[in-house]
Amino acid sequence: MEIPGFSHLYSGKVRDLYTPEAPEFQHLVLVVASDRISAFDTVHSPQIPGKGENLTRLTNFWFDRLDVANHRSDELAVPEVVKDRAMIAKRLDMYPVECVVRGYISGSGWSEYLETGAICDVKLPAGLQFGDKLPEPIFTPAFKAELGEKDQNINFEETIRLVGQEIAEKLRETSLKIFEGASQVAGESGLILADTKFEFGNDPKTNVLTLGDEVLTPDSSRYWDQELWIQGVRDQSFDKQGVRDWLKENWDLKTAPPVLPHQIVSETSTKYEELSSRLGAI
Repeated sequence: MEIPGFSHLYSGKVRDLYTPEAPEFQHLVLVVASDRISAFDTVHSPQIPGKGENLTRLTNFWFDRLDVANHRSDELAVPEVVKDRAMIAKRLDMYPVECVVRGYISGSGWSEYLETGAICDVKLPAGLQFGDKLPEPIFTPAFKAELGEKDQNINFEETIRLVGQEIAEKLRETSLKIFEGASQVAGESGLILADTKFEFGNDPKTNVLTLGDEVLTPDSSRYWDQELWIQGVRDQSFDKQGVRDWLKENWDLKTAPPVLPHQIVSETSTKYEELSSRLGAI
């Protein structure tokens, strides 16, 4: 896509980055959230209608409510052609750590718990069942791998080796603080924030730890309906889990992926929209 006043910089699985052409704004970047859907490190087709708008809407919703420095900037206006799916952001010196916080046990954490009784070396009580609430939220970081590689879960000592003691402690403290506040907001909407991941960097202009990337969206977080969870339904979430489940049943993960059926695309689009609506972001 050509955007007047901006040059294409990079395209990831679901986001496109553009740099302003004006030399005085080279410290900024335009982040455009596409409707592309990624699962098992592969981009699938067709796209999910409304996905990019909902991811951007939710990130802005949370940036407005979190008492933490973030990378959003108002120095430039978002171009009209992408105004509902993009934001202007400050360039950060990103830390190579995905800051994962888990309040409930599910996903890869569940698999690790079954094998070791712990997640990222954080020992957990015996006898937990899938979807159970943990005694308290835990910080379970991952090392951000190169593009095309899979992120690797690491323990806190490895985090210290990557970024140093002071930054590692700030990452853990800030991540847990955000998770606690966001969980309260989600609970007021009848939702459970089961787990999420944050990405942080250093703002070179202020030398302040700054929240970057998307935040608390269905692509970075697992939300559950509180009433269904109370009833014991633990395999429900407002994200692309339906896409993953369909692919597991219909794809060998080696050959070219099949086209997603209309029903799966429609249901996934509805999930993204419903989460925005439930949280009051629309």
